Amino acid sequence: MATEIIDYVLRDLRHPEGGFFSAEDADSLDDDGHSHEGHFYVWSKQQFHDVLPSDLAEQAIEWYEITEQGNFEGANIPARLHHRGDITRPVEIEKSRRILFDARKTRIRPGLDDKVVTEWNAMMLSTISEAAALLDRADWLDAALLNGEFLVNNLRDQNGVWKRSWHDSGSPKARHHALAADISHLVDAFTRLSEASGQARWMLFAREAADNLLENYWDSEHGGVFTTPITGETLIVRQKDIMDNATPSANSTAANALYRLAALSGDDKYAQHADDILRLLSRISTSAPTAFSNLLNAVHLRYVGTTEVVITGSRSDLLREFNKRWIPTAVIAWGEMYDSPLFANRKPDLAYVCKKYACMSPSSDPAQFVEALREALK
Repeated sequence: MATEIIDYVLRDLRHPEGGFFSAEDADSLDDDGHSHEGHFYVWSKQQFHDVLPSDLAEQAIEWYEITEQGNFEGANIPARLHHRGDITRPVEIEKSRRILFDARKTRIRPGLDDKVVTEWNAMMLSTISEAAALLDRADWLDAALLNGEFLVNNLRDQNGVWKRSWHDSGSPKARHHALAADISHLVDAFTRLSEASGQARWMLFAREAADNLLENYWDSEHGGVFTTPITGETLIVRQKDIMDNATPSANSTAANALYRLAALSGDDKYAQHADDILRLLSRISTSAPTAFSNLLNAVHLRYVGTTEVVITGSRSDLLREFNKRWIPTAVIAWGEMYDSPLFANRKPDLAYVCKKYACMSPSSDPAQFVEALREALK
């Protein structure tokens, strides 16, 4: 599922230079030029018979619960509504999917909202960076690096000030002050891109974004980040984005990102500001925890502490052992060195596993490294 979502974004929602577009329209045109919601994606039972060979049609109809009456305005969104736990597809279904996909290409695509929004791009950059490392997808890492380059080259003005959105036909192309959510997600995205690529420059961008967040959005009196920068439009009240809804809030994202950045950089000021966010929101999140799901991730990270991993030299075998395990409370430093005590006084070609910078004996053997990880995560 995750693979197919990322493949869709890279195939249909990507600017040639690496930025991610915002969305596709819900409506699309039929062959007669009439607009219908979901038309591009829905099917009738007869269309399954028309497109698929007879030996595949009935199995696909049963698999996707295709009916004459449909499940959406008289047509069918292919879905296994009553078999959601059964996600392993038979070979025949995979073949049918490819045939249906090719047939769908002949339809008129929905309109494209080709804005590039900083917040949404940073969220996708974080996701693809993590997925590229976890699933060992070099093509996804290339896409992540290209997106990172697009953001730093196009979503800042000539003074290096981050903007909210970009459009190819805009004048200027990048416009509107970035919101706290944009900057918070950039901190997270650049941190994760550095972890996935081993390139030090992304840590520099992460720290620059974090310092920008704390200088221009921070509430020095009560803690937390305001939605708008101090240099933005003068408002009667500067509000704060605190609740996790369809997307994580600026404050919960900032807390998570600042804890991780503190662990990688060794600069405790970032963790102290993250602590301030938790203090600010502790009372309201306790009374309504379901509205603060991403904030609870930060609470968990603060409670258990980060596990810092350092891999020195060219040990791709050790790196693979780390990457194939999803460990949300761990950070990793490898590849190009940057300004961090994690790289201080390290011997080459070893893996170091640390907890709050207290490190176990380094490992050169992958099995010993994995055991050290398990011990640190207890």
